[in-house]
Amino acid sequence: MIFGTHSPCKFAFASEEDDFEQIHINDEIQWGIIGVPFDSTVSYHVGSRYGPLVVREGSYSFESYNLELKTEINSCFYDFGDLNTIPGNCLKTCDLLSQTVTDLLKHNINPILIGGEHSLTQGALRAIALNSDHNDLRDITIIHLDAHRDIIDDYLGEKYSHATVLKRIYDLNPKEIVQIGIRSSSFEEEEFVKSNNNIKTYEASSIKEDIKPLIEYLKSIDSKVYISIDMDVLDPSFAPSLGNPVPSGLSPHDVLDILIALKDKNIVGFDVMETATDKLGDITAITASKFVYDFLSLMGTR
Repeated sequence: MIFGTHSPCKFAFASEEDDFEQIHINDEIQWGIIGVPFDSTVSYHVGSRYGPLVVREGSYSFESYNLELKTEINSCFYDFGDLNTIPGNCLKTCDLLSQTVTDLLKHNINPILIGGEHSLTQGALRAIALNSDHNDLRDITIIHLDAHRDIIDDYLGEKYSHATVLKRIYDLNPKEIVQIGIRSSSFEEEEFVKSNNNIKTYEASSIKEDIKPLIEYLKSIDSKVYISIDMDVLDPSFAPSLGNPVPSGLSPHDVLDILIALKDKNIVGFDVMETATDKLGDITAITASKFVYDFLSLMGTR
């Protein structure tokens, strides 16, 4: 095992037999895929613990040449398998993920998470914060694609939950949070967002009407960027196997346009969370896999 993870699957440039210490370290950005099979705080539809498996399997239909983006994948990436999560304990699982991502960062490898419930994003960002010059996220803009704000302080008495993840991330002092595709929120969350000027919102309805203002804003960002995609940002017609589906969402083409707008940014991490199915070939899993595929395709063209 490597980094406390299981054996790699399809996305594997580093095989099970490789000694991690032999991975070539250089100044170029390298990417490390980690599956996070955990869904113990999910409040509606469980199953995202199987996400890493089915999302990897979904990549089998993809070619190394990305026809849509007209580019060959030439970014350097490794698959370090799945985190050994602790069922029922979100905080300890986040701690373990944070330690694992810290190991990646020490070897000049940025994380790509495949989830798994959205709560685990905070574990990766905590590692990034602790390995920064200021021990926080003040130099990083969080690009958050989601149907929900997920920024309530506690959910059913729990501070560490899929519904509180953006509040825990906000506690790490990011430069800005850009919430994209939002169409479900509590009154408390709306009041919190209104009272903090470093949270910017692009609701799903406004994007469907005209995506250009969002694209222009993303292109104007001048800080480091972390991208987090909850698959429920998509309309359930494109991604039905979700923890909390909400109608009237974005399309996969909208998400691709967003990734293209960010491709030249200094991206420090990427995740695709909340694929909730154990069925191979599920459309949600294949679409999630396509987002990872497109991201890696774009990272090699900068």
